[in-house]
Amino acid sequence: MTQGLFVLTGGPGSGKTTLLAALAEAGLATMPEAGRALIRDQIRIGGPGWHGQDRRLFAELMLGWEMRSWHAAQEVEGPVFFDRGIPDVIGYLSLYQGAVPAHVHRAAQVFRYHPTVLLAPPWAAIFDQDEDRGQDFDEAVATAQAMEQAYAGAGYDLLLLPLAPVADRVDFVLDFLDRSV
Repeated sequence: MTQGLFVLTGGPGSGKTTLLAALAEAGLATMPEAGRALIRDQIRIGGPGWHGQDRRLFAELMLGWEMRSWHAAQEVEGPVFFDRGIPDVIGYLSLYQGAVPAHVHRAAQVFRYHPTVLLAPPWAAIFDQDEDRGQDFDEAVATAQAMEQAYAGAGYDLLLLPLAPVADRVDFVLDFLDRSV
Protein backbone atom coordinates (compact mmCIF):
# COMPACT_ATOMS: atom_id res chain seq x y z
CA MET A 1 0.00 0.00 0.00
CA THR A 2 3.02 2.33 -0.15
CA GLN A 3 1.55 4.03 -3.22
CA GLY A 4 -1.19 5.53 -1.00
CA LEU A 5 1.14 6.78 1.76
CA PHE A 6 2.11 10.39 1.10
CA VAL A 7 4.67 12.38 3.09
CA LEU A 8 4.81 16.13 3.63
CA THR A 9 8.22 17.23 4.85
CA GLY A 10 10.26 20.42 5.17
CA GLY A 11 11.61 22.73 7.80
CA PRO A 12 9.70 24.01 10.80
CA GLY A 13 7.28 26.85 10.13
CA SER A 14 6.82 26.04 6.43
CA GLY A 15 3.08 25.35 6.65
CA LYS A 16 3.10 21.54 6.71
CA THR A 17 0.83 21.10 9.71
CA THR A 18 -1.58 23.79 8.52
CA LEU A 19 -1.78 22.10 5.11
CA LEU A 20 -2.35 18.70 6.73
CA ALA A 21 -5.19 20.13 8.81
CA ALA A 22 -6.77 21.52 5.63
CA LEU A 23 -6.38 18.14 3.90
CA ALA A 24 -8.07 16.49 6.89
CA GLU A 25 -10.91 19.01 6.62
CA ALA A 26 -11.22 17.98 2.96
CA GLY A 27 -11.81 14.41 4.14
CA LEU A 28 -8.35 12.90 3.67
CA ALA A 29 -6.70 10.70 6.29
CA THR A 30 -3.65 12.20 8.01
CA MET A 31 -0.98 11.16 10.49
CA PRO A 32 0.35 13.80 12.90
CA GLU A 33 3.94 14.92 13.33
CA ALA A 34 5.94 13.04 15.95
CA GLY A 35 8.25 15.83 17.08
CA ARG A 36 5.78 18.36 18.45
CA ALA A 37 3.80 15.72 20.39
CA LEU A 38 6.96 14.13 21.78
CA ILE A 39 8.36 17.48 22.91
CA ARG A 40 5.14 18.31 24.76
CA ASP A 41 4.93 14.89 26.40
CA GLN A 42 8.61 14.74 27.37
CA ILE A 43 8.51 18.22 28.90
CA ARG A 44 5.28 17.38 30.71
CA ILE A 45 6.82 14.32 32.36
CA GLY A 46 10.27 15.83 32.85
CA GLY A 47 11.76 13.37 30.38
CA PRO A 48 15.02 13.82 28.46
CA GLY A 49 13.73 12.60 25.06
CA TRP A 50 13.28 15.90 23.29
CA HIS A 51 15.26 18.29 21.07
CA GLY A 52 16.37 20.48 23.97
CA GLN A 53 17.83 17.59 25.97
CA ASP A 54 18.87 14.23 24.49
CA ARG A 55 18.69 14.53 20.71
CA ARG A 56 19.65 10.89 20.06
CA LEU A 57 16.85 9.66 22.35
CA PHE A 58 14.47 12.15 20.69
CA ALA A 59 15.38 10.68 17.29
CA GLU A 60 14.71 7.14 18.54
CA LEU A 61 11.34 8.20 19.91
CA MET A 62 10.49 9.86 16.59
CA LEU A 63 11.53 6.70 14.72
CA GLY A 64 9.24 4.58 16.87
CA TRP A 65 6.38 7.05 16.37
CA GLU A 66 6.85 7.08 12.58
CA MET A 67 6.95 3.28 12.34
CA ARG A 68 3.76 3.07 14.44
CA SER A 69 2.11 5.66 12.17
CA TRP A 70 3.16 3.68 9.09
CA HIS A 71 1.57 0.54 10.53
CA ALA A 72 -1.60 2.41 11.53
CA ALA A 73 -1.90 3.78 7.98
CA GLN A 74 -2.05 0.22 6.64
CA GLU A 75 -5.50 -0.05 8.21
CA VAL A 76 -6.83 3.10 6.52
CA GLU A 77 -8.87 2.93 3.33
CA GLY A 78 -7.58 5.35 0.69
CA PRO A 79 -4.66 7.75 0.71
CA VAL A 80 -2.97 8.83 3.95
CA PHE A 81 -0.89 12.00 4.36
CA PHE A 82 1.92 12.04 6.93
CA ASP A 83 3.30 15.12 8.66
CA ARG A 84 6.88 13.88 8.20
CA GLY A 85 8.10 10.31 7.75
CA ILE A 86 10.93 7.97 8.70
CA PRO A 87 13.55 9.66 6.46
CA ASP A 88 12.94 12.84 8.50
CA VAL A 89 14.72 11.07 11.36
CA ILE A 90 17.72 10.63 9.05
CA GLY A 91 17.61 14.32 8.20
CA TYR A 92 17.32 15.28 11.86
CA LEU A 93 20.24 13.09 12.93
CA SER A 94 22.38 14.25 9.99
CA LEU A 95 21.75 17.88 10.90
CA TYR A 96 22.22 17.63 14.66
CA GLN A 97 24.33 14.54 15.32
CA GLY A 98 26.24 13.91 12.11
CA ALA A 99 26.17 10.12 12.19
CA VAL A 100 22.99 8.16 11.49
CA PRO A 101 22.81 4.63 12.91
CA ALA A 102 22.41 1.80 10.39
CA HIS A 103 19.06 0.73 11.84
CA VAL A 104 17.56 4.13 11.03
CA HIS A 105 18.67 3.84 7.39
CA ARG A 106 17.29 0.30 7.36
CA ALA A 107 13.94 1.53 8.68
CA ALA A 108 13.78 4.05 5.83
CA GLN A 109 14.25 1.19 3.35
CA VAL A 110 11.79 -1.21 5.02
CA PHE A 111 8.94 1.25 5.68
CA ARG A 112 8.30 2.92 2.32
CA TYR A 113 5.96 5.69 1.21
CA HIS A 114 4.79 6.92 -2.18
CA PRO A 115 7.90 7.53 -4.33
CA THR A 116 7.23 11.27 -4.54
CA VAL A 117 7.45 13.27 -1.32
CA LEU A 118 5.98 16.76 -0.99
CA LEU A 119 8.50 19.29 0.35
CA ALA A 120 7.31 22.51 1.97
CA PRO A 121 10.14 24.94 1.27
CA PRO A 122 11.25 27.53 3.83
CA TRP A 123 8.89 30.51 3.69
CA ALA A 124 9.88 33.58 5.68
CA ALA A 125 6.47 35.21 5.26
CA ILE A 126 4.71 32.52 7.33
CA PHE A 127 7.55 31.38 9.59
CA ASP A 128 6.79 31.87 13.27
CA GLN A 129 8.34 30.57 16.47
CA ASP A 130 6.16 29.24 19.28
CA GLU A 131 6.61 27.44 22.59
CA ASP A 132 7.35 24.11 20.86
CA ARG A 133 9.39 25.50 17.96
CA GLY A 134 12.58 27.09 19.20
CA GLN A 135 14.36 27.10 15.84
CA ASP A 136 15.00 30.36 14.02
CA PHE A 137 14.50 30.83 10.28
CA ASP A 138 18.12 29.95 9.42
CA GLU A 139 17.71 26.65 11.25
CA ALA A 140 14.42 26.09 9.40
CA VAL A 141 16.27 26.50 6.09
CA ALA A 142 19.00 24.08 7.20
CA THR A 143 16.34 21.60 8.32
CA ALA A 144 14.57 21.75 4.95
CA GLN A 145 17.88 21.11 3.20
CA ALA A 146 18.61 18.17 5.50
CA MET A 147 15.18 16.68 4.79
CA GLU A 148 15.63 17.13 1.06
CA GLN A 149 18.98 15.29 1.22
CA ALA A 150 17.57 12.55 3.48
CA TYR A 151 14.65 11.78 1.19
CA ALA A 152 16.74 11.93 -1.97
CA GLY A 153 19.29 9.63 -0.30
CA ALA A 154 16.49 7.20 0.59
CA GLY A 155 15.44 7.04 -3.06
CA TYR A 156 12.49 9.43 -3.14
CA ASP A 157 11.66 12.15 -5.65
CA LEU A 158 10.77 15.53 -4.19
CA LEU A 159 8.00 17.85 -5.33
CA LEU A 160 8.11 21.41 -3.99
CA LEU A 161 4.89 22.83 -2.64
CA PRO A 162 4.14 26.30 -3.95
CA LEU A 163 4.56 29.33 -1.71
CA ALA A 164 0.84 30.03 -1.85
CA PRO A 165 -2.22 30.33 0.41
CA VAL A 166 -3.43 27.16 2.09
CA ALA A 167 -6.38 26.72 -0.29
CA ASP A 168 -4.02 26.85 -3.27
CA ARG A 169 -1.69 24.35 -1.62
CA VAL A 170 -4.64 22.02 -1.01
CA ASP A 171 -5.57 22.27 -4.70
CA PHE A 172 -1.94 21.54 -5.63
CA VAL A 173 -1.89 18.44 -3.41
CA LEU A 174 -5.27 17.23 -4.68
CA ASP A 175 -4.08 17.63 -8.29
CA PHE A 176 -0.93 15.68 -7.41
CA LEU A 177 -3.06 13.01 -5.71
CA ASP A 178 -5.28 12.67 -8.80
CA ARG A 179 -2.19 12.08 -10.95
CA SER A 180 -0.66 9.65 -8.44
CA VAL A 181 -3.37 7.11 -7.68
